[in-house]
Amino acid sequence: MESTSHAQQNPNQTTQPLSASRALGRTPTLKEPRLIDDWVLWLEQRPQEHGRTTALIRPWGESDHPAQELTPAPANLRSRIHDYGGGVLATACQDNQLLMAWIDDADGCLWFQRWQGLTQATKGKKALSPLNPPLRLSKPNDAQLADGLIDLTRQRWLGIMEADKRDWLVTFSLNHENQPAKVLHRPADFAGYAILSPNGDQLAWVEWQQPAMPWEASQLWWASLDPAGLIKSSACLAGSRPLDHKQTSVFQPLWLPNGELVVSEDSSGWWNLMVANLTTDPTVPPTWRRPWPISAETGMPQWVYGMSTSAWDGEQILTAICDQGSWRLSRLADDGQISNVNQPFDDLTGLQAQASRAVAIASNATTGPGLLELNLNCGSWKHTPASEPLLNADAISVAEPIWFEGCHGQATHAWYYPPINGSKGPAPLLVKSHSGPTSMASRGLSLSIQFWTSRGWGVVDVNYGGSTGFGRAYRERLRGGWGKEDVTDCAEAARALVKCNKADPTQIAIEGGSAGGFTTLACLCFTDVFRAAACRYAVSDLTAMAEDTHRFEARYLDHLIGRWPEQRQLYENRSPLLHANKIQCPVIFFQGLQDKVVPPEQTERMANALKENGIPVELHIFEQEGHGFRDSAVKIKVLEKTEQFFRRHLKL
Repeated sequence: MESTSHAQQNPNQTTQPLSASRALGRTPTLKEPRLIDDWVLWLEQRPQEHGRTTALIRPWGESDHPAQELTPAPANLRSRIHDYGGGVLATACQDNQLLMAWIDDADGCLWFQRWQGLTQATKGKKALSPLNPPLRLSKPNDAQLADGLIDLTRQRWLGIMEADKRDWLVTFSLNHENQPAKVLHRPADFAGYAILSPNGDQLAWVEWQQPAMPWEASQLWWASLDPAGLIKSSACLAGSRPLDHKQTSVFQPLWLPNGELVVSEDSSGWWNLMVANLTTDPTVPPTWRRPWPISAETGMPQWVYGMSTSAWDGEQILTAICDQGSWRLSRLADDGQISNVNQPFDDLTGLQAQASRAVAIASNATTGPGLLELNLNCGSWKHTPASEPLLNADAISVAEPIWFEGCHGQATHAWYYPPINGSKGPAPLLVKSHSGPTSMASRGLSLSIQFWTSRGWGVVDVNYGGSTGFGRAYRERLRGGWGKEDVTDCAEAARALVKCNKADPTQIAIEGGSAGGFTTLACLCFTDVFRAAACRYAVSDLTAMAEDTHRFEARYLDHLIGRWPEQRQLYENRSPLLHANKIQCPVIFFQGLQDKVVPPEQTERMANALKENGIPVELHIFEQEGHGFRDSAVKIKVLEKTEQFFRRHLKL
């Protein structure tokens, strides 16, 4: 089997401690890859350009060919829908043309442009030519757009608009500028992941309603369309509502060429694919079958739009499967057979396929995230990392899966990274509490983790109860238990490593951002394990968050804590701000002033409370950053200041 990777040893690689600037300074984030005939297209978020995101394209399989930038500065492809965004790009090909629509951060509007040069006859130039300047399709207003598709038959963009405290399915013509949105459907609350049937006469999408999040309870909806593209009839096909006795989540509908509809749903306890044979009569329920039952996941929590774990590759369904925290690629035959695709990457996102080819963003323990291109016919693959490798193979700390007794004695998972200094005895330990909290820690190469291991630290990235990738029951451990289950699991992960002589109990630090920042602070309040901490845009006041946060998570705490305000006492019992007097170790805080998810005053109040108690505190404010830092200079400063803070207070 032919396989190539651009992760070979590089003269610029080092075995010395990895600097923050090398780890984070210029490595772009790749997103939303897709196949366009004989081309591959993707988004690249560039920290050295203050987090600007642009669209790039190059011929398929020609990783050495310079990519063509389709959206040069000042264009910045970003959606702020639900404050988390995603689903920025919509593409289609028609004849010799590439059609592309995107949301630009400057005005929040939908833009559209055509290029020619897709076909083999013109591909010799290996570049596309614009047919028109970018056309602004929507009017500037307070609405947020995302998660669209291009309906070629009707020459329109179809996607989600967030306005007036709800999501709307809307359309815009591709031929006119400054249009008002045309409403196609009015969901009760949230919606997304719309997809057209192959003949364009049916539409499927996902809806969910508060107080549920989409990974708790969501529904698959279907509609038949008239020739003009208006909805004739619609019906809910699968899933559940928030108050149903048995809650079910659905993820990413997918049409097959034969008109069958595939969706991932978790009524079995795992996000597994099921297939529906539909009629055009909404009163006739579909016939469902489940050809591939597995104790593993084919879905993930829908924090952002643009997620994809399954695709039709021209012959079979190609799907990414998460098993015990690691991803693999498999092809699913109609008779129920599952065959694994031979490739070495176990952290996979953004899967797309077409004509026996596939593309995804992929990494593993020794190779950083990059563009993975697969030829499914011959079994070959190519991987192009987002940046040149910075570490020799022997300087990489390879993540080891560990299982330990967490909260209530339950088996709990984490990734442990041993220090790279050859030490066999106890070492300083950094505990990482991931964000979400409905998210997961994966083992793909993280240079920010290698920054620590190259300095003699061990790092443990904890998949505490509530994390995804281990089935619904594992995810449900956090129901009503946020601030207890996650806290105990992080503390027990550290204790397990102390017990086996891998961690020095006097040199254990913890860090996290957002929900991970809450877990970090709660660990300091309610355990005695940690000696220093770092928090990025951390939730510290649960009462304030219940009363003042963005729409997407407005009722999230109902699941994680309890109903508000009826169970106010639980909120007060677990709020780090109200228990700041219990924190006895130094803490460094980082906060963006543009954060709409965790208002800056939460961090400021928490830092002030610790200062008043005589606890060493540092607070760093970034005026232009929001929830999640994007600028390279900011990311570098956060890592450097954290390391300096820990070294000073742990006497390293």
